[in-house]
Amino acid sequence: MIVSKSFRWSERRARLALAALLLGGATPAAADSSMLDTLQLHGFLSQALVITDRNDFFGPSSSGGGSLKYTEIGANASIRPHQDVLIAAQVLSRRAGGDGSDAKPVLDYGVVDYQMVSNQQRTLGAQVGRFKNPFGFYNQTRDVAFTRPGILLPQSIYFDRTRSLGLSGDGVSIYLDERLPSGNLRFQVGAGKVQAGDDLRRTLRLDTVPGSLDPENSAIAQLRYEHDGGRIIAAISRADANASFDSSMPGLSDGDFYFRPWVLSLQYNEEQWSLTAEYAWRNSGLKNFNNPAFNFDVTGESWYVQYTRRFHENWQWLIRYDSLISNRDDRSGTAYEASGAGPAHSQFAEDYTLGLQWTVNPRVLLAAEYHHIDGTGWLPVQDNPDPAETSRRWNMLLFQLSLRF
Repeated sequence: MIVSKSFRWSERRARLALAALLLGGATPAAADSSMLDTLQLHGFLSQALVITDRNDFFGPSSSGGGSLKYTEIGANASIRPHQDVLIAAQVLSRRAGGDGSDAKPVLDYGVVDYQMVSNQQRTLGAQVGRFKNPFGFYNQTRDVAFTRPGILLPQSIYFDRTRSLGLSGDGVSIYLDERLPSGNLRFQVGAGKVQAGDDLRRTLRLDTVPGSLDPENSAIAQLRYEHDGGRIIAAISRADANASFDSSMPGLSDGDFYFRPWVLSLQYNEEQWSLTAEYAWRNSGLKNFNNPAFNFDVTGESWYVQYTRRFHENWQWLIRYDSLISNRDDRSGTAYEASGAGPAHSQFAEDYTLGLQWTVNPRVLLAAEYHHIDGTGWLPVQDNPDPAETSRRWNMLLFQLSLRF
């Protein structure tokens, strides 16, 4: 009994300390016990093995026994200092190939959420801080393996090679939930600065150019409707993401990056199965460099259709077709290759996916996934620095163990 009381006292002290941290330095003695009852602490860990016959994905996956360089570790906390105020944050360490330098813990999201209106008919609120972008169906929860239909999300829309760009923004987000007789309508709009990480710079081939890529004012919005308790879900997302490149190369001026996608999302759910489809139209480019070789403007498109089937209570399998076209005016990449910029197959990707998940219990998830891919349009640049050495057709097998508490 003495040990039990000591443990409970230590746990309470830890909760008081974390509450003080979330509340910006308030002393533990000032924390209200009823507020501490709202404190929630959670975490997760995922480790995957990636094996490819050609090309590399998340590490040296095509050599030896594959790559173990796909690891996600996260911890999050939330507390309500007032019934209308929520403070929430998550720290994430994610290694996805490379030398592991990107695995240092970073703030994944951290917001103060204030609800001005909250009743049975509607909720109106605002988030200030680093908020997850409302982009498609899966972007806001993509870090947690338990929320993904497979080990990998459809790469044509949820890019892992330029993940930082679409993940979150620093600024203000306003949301409105309207409860209608037939379903729920949610509108969210955010403004601030995107995350322009090293992954974006590598993809734009600016990593070898002296200078810095800095985020600029950007905006994102989503309108989402859930009908009949979520049996039918539809959404439209729009973003205008911007960054500037401050050049340190003699003779090269500064330039600007822009990314302006539209995403249409539709899902139909039954008790044992779900059918999901999303389509993206993406305009992106670099401009204002005094060297025309750096400037470009392309419009690409992506889409996928996915069927998931739940069986034996804790099992689920999926089948998916995923298509990426980098330039609608050069779908096969022929003109791109003729210009000397790189191989044609780097401009598209068709991915046929089979997946299986077993939820051993609410805290343990095992998954396996097979991909047959034609094209290298979404291959990570850090794992394949020379596009000329990549193969057009390749296969990938993934296994993943995920834990949460």
